[in-house]
Amino acid sequence: MFDYMLPAMLIVFVYMSAVFILALILKNNSIVDIFWGIGFILLTAFGLFYSGSMDIKKIIVSFLILVWGLRLSIHIFIRNKGRDEDFRYANWRRTWKNFVFRSFLQIFMLQGFFMLVIAWPVLHINHGDSVDFGMIDIAGILIFLTGFTFEVVGDYQMTVFKKDPANSGKIITIGLWKYTRHPNYFGEALLWWGIWLMAVPVIDGIYTIISPLVITWLLRYISGVPMLEKKYEGHPDWERYKSKTPVFVPFLK
Repeated sequence: MFDYMLPAMLIVFVYMSAVFILALILKNNSIVDIFWGIGFILLTAFGLFYSGSMDIKKIIVSFLILVWGLRLSIHIFIRNKGRDEDFRYANWRRTWKNFVFRSFLQIFMLQGFFMLVIAWPVLHINHGDSVDFGMIDIAGILIFLTGFTFEVVGDYQMTVFKKDPANSGKIITIGLWKYTRHPNYFGEALLWWGIWLMAVPVIDGIYTIISPLVITWLLRYISGVPMLEKKYEGHPDWERYKSKTPVFVPFLK
């Protein structure tokens, strides 16, 4: 049932190796973030065509991932254009010994591994046998769209806020940022729960729950929230904002 995983692993390895080589040429590991969303599109297309069959669920899931992945990659490209390497990668560049080797393993291959794990429900849906489109799929789509809205609107509000010179050095506390300190991260985690829900009716699809669990864990406790929280730690406005605003799930302190 999971025979699609081996070729998917090969695709991810080749893809992330190519991104690594490009990063070496540009001397900027930040580009890995730009290629994150595109990698999911690549895996989605692979799963769809590898199976040799198509149905309404596969088409909808593939379309959702296409829109999400393109939007995310374009957003990060525009945000990073003309900027120096992101502070996370720049810090690792300064502190890591054997930087090139560690970058390949701990940035590019590790992200490739997580990409494969997180994309698992999509691969499973697209490679699996056709199943009836039902209420659980509608619920999954609604959850996805809710998460996607949080991510897109949160990113847009932050972009507009930062463009205003009057907001230099200030903390955004308006819009969705009034209800959670990280609406974009919350949205990204939530939308993968929606994708997983759509995988549940497929045979053995329930086991792909590792996908939303991993992305939620990564964003909440590893690479997303903690790094930004540490960056703003000690800022008076941030401490006030932090004291009254939920860290991740809106309205849940």
